[in-house]
Amino acid sequence: MARHIFRCPLRWADMDAFGHVNNVAFLRYLEEARIDFMFRLAPGEGSASFTGGSVVARHEIDYLRPLVHRHEPVVIETWVTDIKTASMTVRYEVKDEDALYARASTIVVPYNLAKKQPRRITPEEKEFLEKFRDDEGIVAA
Repeated sequence: MARHIFRCPLRWADMDAFGHVNNVAFLRYLEEARIDFMFRLAPGEGSASFTGGSVVARHEIDYLRPLVHRHEPVVIETWVTDIKTASMTVRYEVKDEDALYARASTIVVPYNLAKKQPRRITPEEKEFLEKFRDDEGIVAA
């Protein structure tokens, strides 16, 4: 099982009045990691996977400790735990070498932008996702 690694920079604007990353910024971090995984990495593997679009059906985040501003990026590990006919569950860990800041999951639905409707996962997309599948990697917060 492989995990996709994304190094996400922290921005000064992500901080709240208490000096740590605002909860909304975490959703942007997860989006950046997911886009890097689905839209950059997949074509890099010779696939046109997910280039037609996708939508988020659900987000779930467990915040484990505050993340304060610093100049070093935070690491977001991304993998897949569930692949269905027309959706997938993407899991994340937001961390660095010292701490785990959040665990999260997103249900993503492939979407046909031209027809304005959900679509099924193609066999090619499923083959790509299987490389990053790990049902054993789920750890309770």
